[in-house]
Amino acid sequence: MKSYRKELWFEVPTRRAFINITPQVEECLRESGIREGLLLCNAMHITASVFINDDESGLHQDYEAWLEKLAPHEPVSQYRHNGFEDNADAHLKRQIMGREVVVAVTEGRLDFGTWEQIFYGEFDGRRRKRVLVKIIGA
Repeated sequence: MKSYRKELWFEVPTRRAFINITPQVEECLRESGIREGLLLCNAMHITASVFINDDESGLHQDYEAWLEKLAPHEPVSQYRHNGFEDNADAHLKRQIMGREVVVAVTEGRLDFGTWEQIFYGEFDGRRRKRVLVKIIGA
């Protein structure tokens, strides 16, 4: 069995964004040489997320609106955590969207459903953050 590990780094200039990272993850899979196994992709920060869904701009706008209703950024005084920072909403949004995804690797490819793509969700941007890609298999 082989193992592969790589960190992908992102610096999003805005507070929030959804970035399709499927091409970078597929490049990691090619680099690994693994043909059959499992791929783990996870955000290494507690105000960011990795999730799988459709790459459709209307859906991304819906996510943005829905998340803002569930955990609005302002007023920042509504959150106890904001005594330290102004990113409590980002922690809550990450909790909803999830930390990681696991994808089967079959014949050297991500074994996705028809519209599935991997996304990095940033909820407290404007600084450098990383995503871990770990692949195990043969």
